[in-house]
Amino acid sequence: MNMPVVSSTKIFPKTVLLEKNDLDDFELEIRQYLEKYPETHFIDICLHDLNGHIRGKRIEVDAVYQLIKGCYFPLSIYAMSLNGQVVEESGFGKYIGEPDCLCLPVLGSLKPCADQPEHHAQLLLTMKSEDGSDCKIEPRNILKKILSTLHQMHYFPVMAGEIEFYLTPNAGNIHHHSQQTQCFDVDTPPDFQNVIQQIESTAKSLKIQLTGIVAESASGQFEINIQHSDDILTLCDQILALKRMIRQIALQHGLEASFMAKPCMSQAGSGMHFHMSMLNQWQENLFVLDDQQNPNVLMGKVIAGLIDLMPASMAILAPNINSFRRFQFAHHVPVEANWGFNNRNVAIRIPCADLQNQRLEYRVAGADVNPYLCVATILIGVLHGLHTPLDLPQSVQHRKTINLNQLLARNQLEALQLFEKNPIFKAYLGNDFIQLWCTCKTFEYHAVMNKISDTELAWHL
Repeated sequence: MNMPVVSSTKIFPKTVLLEKNDLDDFELEIRQYLEKYPETHFIDICLHDLNGHIRGKRIEVDAVYQLIKGCYFPLSIYAMSLNGQVVEESGFGKYIGEPDCLCLPVLGSLKPCADQPEHHAQLLLTMKSEDGSDCKIEPRNILKKILSTLHQMHYFPVMAGEIEFYLTPNAGNIHHHSQQTQCFDVDTPPDFQNVIQQIESTAKSLKIQLTGIVAESASGQFEINIQHSDDILTLCDQILALKRMIRQIALQHGLEASFMAKPCMSQAGSGMHFHMSMLNQWQENLFVLDDQQNPNVLMGKVIAGLIDLMPASMAILAPNINSFRRFQFAHHVPVEANWGFNNRNVAIRIPCADLQNQRLEYRVAGADVNPYLCVATILIGVLHGLHTPLDLPQSVQHRKTINLNQLLARNQLEALQLFEKNPIFKAYLGNDFIQLWCTCKTFEYHAVMNKISDTELAWHL
């Protein structure tokens, strides 16, 4: 996993313009945005790296029209560690001279920023390869390709996202008094309530439809729910926009927002759950429970595929050392690959719903996951189940033999080894991405493990 994953051939980006219709749509988008926000001064033009972190630069508003021809960012953005360091073992840095690749705007992504919405905007970019095709290691493009495969088969997933996070006093805010929240508490303390109200109003201005914000089990922990949609790429765009927005709003109120999977060992971890149903070309829900409340054939195939791939999927769903601290018994977090009805301890939950809204909930990923890669991983499990004859394991309610338990990976290196060897992921993600991910994540793992902790020093051995 320490060998370079690309050849030493230099990359010479070609000029690739937006298509004529897209060009006209982008110009219209700019004009309409500036009519609504005429005092805009700056625009952040952004890509999201492997970890979902935002990378880019700030430009003057007058330069936005130049983006019709695109702009350039180094390919090494997709070889950055959690602390923003290019992982040289990936082969994407100095080894090939950190080449630039053309980046084009994502239509419909020009939005105001939460910190100064009247003056500050942001625009999402997507990277191209030298031949003008989508960059194969960009997480958004990976999801785009998987979705295209399903759509060609006339399967159209519909998904809704749930993101958990903590609000805690900012370390520099000496005037903030910590206040307690309770599970499902409607009347949260004013400091938190003000943040929640601003999140709701700002999301509305960004055309992100929220269906609820819930006070979770731990004090200061909240869950935000996003309306289900068949536009899965936009849903993931919105999740990352929300995470940035929530952080910006929290800072304005002297608070810090954390999407760490396990920020405190004595409190509940934070997950990112996805509800999913599947439509056909006639917009009919294909996930149906029979009179005995058993999944129909197609839904059973999907669940079987998801469970079969789940141990190897942990490399994506739990992307760092801290992610694995979340997987503990008695915390409504799955520790094995299983499914069940109306049960928050399982990996795949069948929630209560009427006939039109029957669906499954995938509960494994942490709040720190890259949503593009998380959803791509789920949908690869869907494709695996559709293409492979697998037996659907018994639900936890019907399982009687404890030997049938299939435990999930309990540490990052174990998960990476399963992921790297998995032929299904290799087929859908490509060997280059597999090696890039494993190399970068192994680097991050050792960056933590190669430091002596205060706990060890306190042993006085």
